[in-house]
Formats: sequence, C-alpha cells, structure tokens
Amino acid sequence: MTHAAPETTRMFAEAAESADVVARQLDANAAIVGGLAERLRAAPPRGVLTFARGSSDHAATFAKYVIETRVQVLTTSAAPSIASVYGGMPDVSGMLALAISQSGRSPDILAGLTAARSAGALTVALVNAEGSLLADAADVAVPLRAGAERSVAATKSYLAALAAILHLVAEWSGDRVLLAELKAAPDLLRAAWRCDWSPLVDCLAGARSLFVIGRGPGFGVAQEAALKLKETCRIPAEAFSAAEVRHGPMALVGPGFPLLMFRQDDETAAGIDELAADLAARGAAVFVAGRDLPVPPAHPLIEPLLQIMALYRAANAAALVRGLDPDRPPHLTKVTETL
Repeated sequence: MTHAAPETTRMFAEAAESADVVARQLDANAAIVGGLAERLRAAPPRGVLTFARGSSDHAATFAKYVIETRVQVLTTSAAPSIASVYGGMPDVSGMLALAISQSGRSPDILAGLTAARSAGALTVALVNAEGSLLADAADVAVPLRAGAERSVAATKSYLAALAAILHLVAEWSGDRVLLAELKAAPDLLRAAWRCDWSPLVDCLAGARSLFVIGRGPGFGVAQEAALKLKETCRIPAEAFSAAEVRHGPMALVGPGFPLLMFRQDDETAAGIDELAADLAARGAAVFVAGRDLPVPPAHPLIEPLLQIMALYRAANAAALVRGLDPDRPPHLTKVTETL
C-alpha cells in the first residue's frame, strides 16, 4: 500500500518534538520537582485526587498506577462537576490535588482545583500554559514545557505530562534507577519515533472498529491511543483494561477483528501475552506493541511513553491513508472549555 507523506502534517511535526520537550522539561524542572518531592516526603498526603479531561485524564490514569505502585498512596480521579456544577467538594484536607492540563483554561478543572485548595488540599498543576489561570491557582505549578501545540490532536503535551509524572514520582520515592532511566528517555523516544509500525497502518487503513488494550500504566496509554484513533482516523476505537476484556467485550471479537495491545515488561506482561494468544486463536488481527510492533527496550514505566510515541506516528500515517486530515478532526477545537 502506498502511503501519503505524513511529515506534511502539524501533528507529525509536533509529535516529533516530544523527545526534545522531555529533555528540556527534565532539566528545567529539576528544582521545582525536587522541592515538591521534598515537601511530599515531609508531609505525606493521605491521598491524591486528580483533575483532568481528555488526553490529560489519560495521563491521570497513568499517574494512578505509578503513584499507587511506587509510593503506595491511594490515587483517584475527581469528577470536576462536583465543584463546577454542583458547587461542592468532599473533605480533601491533607490530600494532594493534582490537575493536568495543556491549556490551563478549562473552567471545570480550574473550579475543581480551586475548591480543593480551599478545602485544605495541597494543589499542584502540571500545565503547559505557564501563565494560565490554572497555573496561578495552584500552590505549585510544574510547567510541561511542550511549547505551542496547535494540532487539535494533543501529542507532545501528553508525553510531557507522562514525563512530569515519572519525574515527580521518581523524586518523591527516591528511586534513583527510575531517575537515571528517565534521563535516557529522550534518546529512546527518538528511536521509538523511527520504529516501523506500518503493519498496523495497513490494518487501520480499512478498519471499521478497534479495541485498544492495556493494563497497569499501559492502560492510560491505551486510552490515549483509542482517543487519537477516533480523532484522527475516525475509527470507533474503544479502550479496555486487559482484565476486563473477558467480561463482555470478548463477544465482539471474531476473525479479522483488529486489536492493538500495549505491553510493558512488568507483572502484567504474562496476562497480556495470555490474552493476546486467546484473541489470536479466535482469528483476530492482534498487534502487540513491544512484540509485533517494535519499540526500544526500556524501564517498564518508560515503555508506555515509547509505545505512544510510535503510535502517534502510525495514527498520523493511517489518517492520511484513509484520506483524512489529522490536524482538522470535525467538530473539535483545541481547547474544550467544559463547565
């Protein structure tokens, strides 16, 4: 199959910048993140509450698994409407309220974080727009430093959020191994960008639906991949935890049904492999990132970043093969100001 030139799109150009963004962020945020981590160690929060929408909420899913496994602090996603629509806020005193946003302009995220601060939480904003209202509303603003992002489909800002989460958790937990691996991530991201995922592109060219599957930290990446395939390729892609597929969704899987699976080399790997084998036995078209779709070997918490990096390039290419403009998905705008 002959593919259109993917490098002509804004999405391609911005996603390709992700490695440089992460390198810049890790260097520039060292003092901010180190100070915040020291504060969290001195006064450990009794829980973490995340505020986010869209791609940022998928980063919050990633944060849940990283925080709960590495610092053993319960982490849950807030419903921003509790503050923005209903005017309430549970007792969050002594908690860490973590907002994640590219624009810093979503009214419901701002309302949630502001209410959490008033209710006694330590508030932190991982935000790309450093002069935004959200950054100003937080006790600590951690800039994502992704630079201008004009494509409707967020790419480098999502990867920047994942890197910022790993940076904070590595410092908070004192994980020197993860910190060292994170410093090597920009080179790994550059290598991931060059990986050949053309078999997936060829499958997506005619796909009418798709399951995207992950588990643990890979689940947030699966959610993000499904969203990007909806936005750019107009494929009804649905994300599932690998633990949930047999609880109903398996009924839709048959010969030729496409499935994209994200696998990191941790305690979930054997379960992903077993599920992939079961799905393939049903005749499904199974693509496993890190096995069928190559990425460089890395720390299990960095593997999801490399996989979504490669997916962005594949989604961009697949959109063009399908005759679509990934920079201009219908009915969508760059900033969604949810109330």
